[in-house]
Amino acid sequence: MSFDLIQKVNDAQKKRQVVDVHSGDTVRVTQRIKEGSKERLQTFEGVVVRCDRKGSLTSRITVRKVTSGVGVEKSYLLHSPLVEKIVVMKRGKVRRNNLSYLRARAGKSARLTGKEFDKSINDVVDEKAEAEAERIKAEKAAEAAEKEAAKAAEQAELDKKAAEVEAAHAANEG
Repeated sequence: MSFDLIQKVNDAQKKRQVVDVHSGDTVRVTQRIKEGSKERLQTFEGVVVRCDRKGSLTSRITVRKVTSGVGVEKSYLLHSPLVEKIVVMKRGKVRRNNLSYLRARAGKSARLTGKEFDKSINDVVDEKAEAEAERIKAEKAAEAAEKEAAKAAEQAELDKKAAEVEAAHAANEG
């Protein structure tokens, strides 16, 4: 009974479609980052070193890239609402799930042999994410229109005051 309830909640939280990612893939992950009241998108491109719990709500990938000679690894939950999209750039030919041996390698020895794959796997449509992006875009447009209206009203007020000052100067001179 309780397991069915937990399963229902998990299924409600899952994304409808997720890109099929394997270890050895070179992926570009776009993540939504909130800083104060602002939101921005940050991309992280690297090799998938590990895939965990493929079919579950907590399925996760660990992506590694080397930046300025320093290895950086980030873990992403595939069903997280903060992960906007995952695009598979290249598919590597590997025979294991955990590519921890890549940590010790650098340069050409860290390369993986490429493999042909169907690029249509990246055509995953998430209606919720698109609706959220449209909502944010509409909010920004409304905010911009509101600022523009306030600016126009302020300019009209300044023009009115300038006309009054001109009229006062004309009356004093005449």
